[in-house]
Amino acid sequence: MKLPKHPYLWREHGQETRFENPWIRVDEYPVTDPSGLPKKYGLVHFKNKAVGIIPYADGHIWLVGQSRFAMRAYSWEIPAGGCPASEDMRETARRELREETGITAQNFKAISRFHLSNSVTDETGILYLATGLTHGATQFESTEDISVKKIALDEAYAAVEAGDITQAISIMGIHKLMLMRLMGELPK
Repeated sequence: MKLPKHPYLWREHGQETRFENPWIRVDEYPVTDPSGLPKKYGLVHFKNKAVGIIPYADGHIWLVGQSRFAMRAYSWEIPAGGCPASEDMRETARRELREETGITAQNFKAISRFHLSNSVTDETGILYLATGLTHGATQFESTEDISVKKIALDEAYAAVEAGDITQAISIMGIHKLMLMRLMGELPK
């Protein structure tokens, strides 16, 4: 099934940067909305693309747990990171997986592309399945207080369904792996 095309109806009348740091820029746009009314629209521009990685072997995945300032809470998630414009997304996936879990993988397969919070951000990303795993030492950054946990895919899915895993890329990735398993597309 092909989805119908619709015209883009917002009209922009300029742009002003309100805040910027090494990771994001917040812009304000005077616009005319689809109904024809004038508005001001705020947009968070991410300077990196999002990369999520699911290391998978023998029915298990690896999660990383860490304190997340924005949530003021500890969060269990799949390994992930930001890909600068100058770096290949697969290389970012290799680097982030090694740094956060100590795992290197022989194979990286792109299994999903996504937009996160597309009502207020332009953040895009990609999700990789990593297989052919070798374990080594982690290389945490100073801002990371990471714990690494091997967990059965079924347990990870149950944690998503129970609301214990709430990070969007992790939910998407775990659901995608469950679907791939049902379709017979996951490596044994």
